[in-house]
Amino acid sequence: MAERPAGEAPEYLTAKQAAAYLQLNEKKLYELAASGEVPATRATGKWLFPRRLLDEWLLEGAHGGALADRLVLAGADDPLLAAVVATLAADLGGQALVAYSPTGTRLGLALLAARRASAAAIHWGPVEASRGAHAQLLREHPAGRGWAIVRMANRAQGVILGRAVAGAQTLGALAAREVRWAMRPPGSGSQHYLESALREAGVPAAALPAHAVVASAREAAALVARGEADCAPGPASAAAELGLAFLPLGWEAFDFVVPRPVFFRSLFHRLLDALRAERARALAGRLGGYDLSELGRVVAAPESGGAWGAP
Repeated sequence: MAERPAGEAPEYLTAKQAAAYLQLNEKKLYELAASGEVPATRATGKWLFPRRLLDEWLLEGAHGGALADRLVLAGADDPLLAAVVATLAADLGGQALVAYSPTGTRLGLALLAARRASAAAIHWGPVEASRGAHAQLLREHPAGRGWAIVRMANRAQGVILGRAVAGAQTLGALAAREVRWAMRPPGSGSQHYLESALREAGVPAAALPAHAVVASAREAAALVARGEADCAPGPASAAAELGLAFLPLGWEAFDFVVPRPVFFRSLFHRLLDALRAERARALAGRLGGYDLSELGRVVAAPESGGAWGAP
């Protein structure tokens, strides 16, 4: 194993070393680590600080950010967002990286907390309860105090229907039939919405055994379109994208969760502008199930406060 050059800081720093490296006192460093504001991990009860991530954290705090040329989205799946990201990435070419990995709401937030994603897309229950529900999801992560919630759209949520069940009128009627469900994993906003709707209808979730469990709404819709499942929870747009029938259950808020430095990146606002563009709005109209009237509204700013708006 090659020796580290004399004078070079180790790959993982102790609290004392990290405080000296960042020119902070140790008490302040512990506060930042406990709140999730500085990259750190616990090992045998002690804090360790990855030097590479500390360097990124310092640079990201500088005007513009060191990673201003990339925007990696994780979290909830959405056909409109996927299309707009693909178009924006093509328009940018080699100038910047814009990527989208639909992982589900909770995993998207976990990836954001681990600094493996720049922002996360989330949805968690009916639109009227979304402000509290989304804020609660953020409180599960110490770093969430530095995240803003920015509205993309209100979105129709329900059940994607295959040919065999295309005439289903209610969730109760659908639940009474022997059908093959393509379910979503725990932590998915679509699965959460379905289970909440089942409780309201007095139907136990266990009454709907999963024929398959898939990672994203669009994957679930594809399974239904191929005839490998009869129905799946998901948004109206995922059904429309593949010409499938849809049983609406209600409306939900589809939001971006964005750390303060990312919020002020021009790339994030280019994404919002691309969603506002006529091309995107025309696609939203063709897919159906979108209300974009609140696009770009800061629903909740971080506890750290400060002015929030376009850079």
